[in-house]
Amino acid sequence: MSVHVTRLEVATRGRGFTELTAELRAAAEASGLAEGLASVFVHHTSASLFINENADPDVRRDLEAFMARLVPDGDPLFSHVAEGADDMPAHVRSVLTATSLTIPVAGGRPALGTWQGLYLWEHRAAPHRRRVTITLVG
Repeated sequence: MSVHVTRLEVATRGRGFTELTAELRAAAEASGLAEGLASVFVHHTSASLFINENADPDVRRDLEAFMARLVPDGDPLFSHVAEGADDMPAHVRSVLTATSLTIPVAGGRPALGTWQGLYLWEHRAAPHRRRVTITLVG
């Protein structure tokens, strides 16, 4: 069994999406694994990971619009407000989504579907630097 670790530092522009599909592919290729699993983990409580369509940007806009309706900034329900009106909603958003994903590797590449892409979803309004670890095992 072989293990290969890639550590990324991702600069976000604030709330929104950063595609990491190319970084995942590069990590899989660098690992030299033909078959295995890729574990992707974000080291933060106010950002998350997801796999979804990467062809039509309307999908990501609609996801953000839905999440803004579901967990609005400044909701008076929240008492954790010391870090800003967007902080507690960002924590809730990360709990509702995922901080880690497992993706199969086949033929030396991530076995994503035709229209699937891997994204980091920044839930805070301001830009941040996010740490992401990709661990490949096979």
